[in-house]
Amino acid sequence: MRDIVFTRQSGWIPQVISEDGELKLMLGAGADANHDPRTFTFPIGEAHLAVIQEDLARHLLLWSAVLPLCDAAGTRGRLDEDAAVALLDPILLSAPADVDTFFRSVPWDRGRLVAHGADIGLLKRGQVCAAMRTATQTPNGKRAQEYHANRRRAERGTVLGPLDAAVLRYTGQYLHGSTVPKRLPDAVAPALLPRVIGVITTAEQACAGMRIGRDPRRGKRATDKRDRDRMAAVVDAAVRRAHPDLADDAVRTVSLLMCSEAADRARDAPMEDDEEAPGDRAHPGGSTRRTPLSFTDDKGVERKWLPDGPRTATAEFWEFVGERSAADNEVFTIEDEERGEGVQLHFYADSLARITTVREGVGGSDPEYRVEYCLVDGIGGYRNLVSAFVRGGCAALEQHGPWILDVAEFERARRRRDAR
Repeated sequence: MRDIVFTRQSGWIPQVISEDGELKLMLGAGADANHDPRTFTFPIGEAHLAVIQEDLARHLLLWSAVLPLCDAAGTRGRLDEDAAVALLDPILLSAPADVDTFFRSVPWDRGRLVAHGADIGLLKRGQVCAAMRTATQTPNGKRAQEYHANRRRAERGTVLGPLDAAVLRYTGQYLHGSTVPKRLPDAVAPALLPRVIGVITTAEQACAGMRIGRDPRRGKRATDKRDRDRMAAVVDAAVRRAHPDLADDAVRTVSLLMCSEAADRARDAPMEDDEEAPGDRAHPGGSTRRTPLSFTDDKGVERKWLPDGPRTATAEFWEFVGERSAADNEVFTIEDEERGEGVQLHFYADSLARITTVREGVGGSDPEYRVEYCLVDGIGGYRNLVSAFVRGGCAALEQHGPWILDVAEFERARRRRDAR
């Protein structure tokens, strides 16, 4: 039978229970293979209970030293009870100076103590008992997150100044660099906010007019990595020139903010608004092309585009690619049956083939085709080629060569390109 003897009823602070007449410390820590929390117990004595009840600081110190043992137990291992019991007297019953000495010899969870109000400076100096004079029963998780974030930066040799920290807080990346950057002016101290806005303004002016296009090869909402890299480089250079004292972390978060916002604008825009090539429309929503097109993928799925439809052929094609493209579906074809020509896009090889009918099949014979290949430079290259074909067919692609008729010669050119 299990009864609760003492609890602070705050967060995850360990409880003291009585189990079959024996006093035990019970705490939740880690998770099992099903991601459910694990519970550990180990025996304590009456003298230990008395200290735990009266001294919050010692209670928290014991908790911080037990947690590494729980971590060592993993998802299914047993707690090393002997090691846990060996912590009791040195932490709960020893003089403060001896507790400080003991903590220099055992692993312990600093973040847990920081969350409960420990003085970080004293913890760093090894004065754990003095550090816990400011301990609170209620944890502050954000304080612990900031502590861990600063430790990670310190391990990388990064030191933040007040403006650096303010810029990171503005973008929401002070605690976690993997967080999607955003604009959080309320997170910045009012005295520093004008300087932060000045940094952001520098970045905005540097990338004004730049855009990040869609990359349907990688899905409906994917964007062009090259465009992102170009924008990041421009913003990075401008911010470093205007604010040379900013730390790398601060400069990087501003670049990420500009790129993230530009990418969001691209994802939210209709596919028609993502086209760069001029002359592809006779009027909004229409097209100059007068013959229908057929789009197919490597899985045999087909979509028809008709000239009197509400959308342009290029927009319809790239939407088809965004919906169908996958790791095992990287070949897409646009065919103009009336003209007897088409193009085939090979995303896996960054190449394209233009195909023209030399002679129609007669009397059951197969038609004869001329197939020529060219290398393609990223999604921008594909967009130019598709737009040119839609506007003027295979003849309009001539200027986008060189076109290679021999397959072996083309493969050699592709290997040379890839080697560079």
